Amino acid sequence: MSKKGQIIAIGGGGFGRNPNERIIEEYILNVSDANVPKVVFIPTASAEDKAYIVNFYACFNKLNCIASHITFFERTPRLDGIMNNVDVIYVGGGNTKSMLAIWQDWKFDKLLTKAYERGAILAGVSAGAICWFEQGITDSWASNLNVLDCLGFLSGSCCPHYDSEKSRRPIVHKFLKNGKSKPVYAIDDGAALHFKDGEFYKALAFIEDAKAYYVNAEGNDIIEDQIDMSLL
Repeated sequence: MSKKGQIIAIGGGGFGRNPNERIIEEYILNVSDANVPKVVFIPTASAEDKAYIVNFYACFNKLNCIASHITFFERTPRLDGIMNNVDVIYVGGGNTKSMLAIWQDWKFDKLLTKAYERGAILAGVSAGAICWFEQGITDSWASNLNVLDCLGFLSGSCCPHYDSEKSRRPIVHKFLKNGKSKPVYAIDDGAALHFKDGEFYKALAFIEDAKAYYVNAEGNDIIEDQIDMSLL
């Protein structure tokens, strides 16, 4: 895959919780070269939760952009006509496994690849963060966290909600020790990681003290390197 686009992976928070904050959302739009970016919301993972979509518009309609969203559970529009012209693609949180299955059936994953290769900004929170990596640590199963193969635009694995869900850190360590997971970018709520051309660029905090880590295993030892954060 030729890597021309940028990816912003958010560990948790943002407009889904508070559409009036708009800190990380402004950052995402400012990354785009467009004067008035066209941003499309993909709420597949939440089964297109209506309140989530309302929050998206409540946030982005107050920013310098043209906002829209795509549905797969209601009548679905001509996808390539939308995806070939958007500047920013924002993927919401929810069930990552179900989201990826629906995307594959609609060949939406291929449209995301084309968008990335032409330089679109890919962003998202939780499921919308981990989907871009080779793997993600997901709670798509109600019983336990699992490692899920994802789109592979970025190398390694990703775990959101690293600080807010107490089971996340020990499970990440376990998956690394038993070789089930590749090295993990672990992201707190209120933090985001920005990648350019497939490579890590910078870590962002839009809530004070939010952190991100690069976590790996060396034998039976866990190496958890805290990434330097830029406060927005």
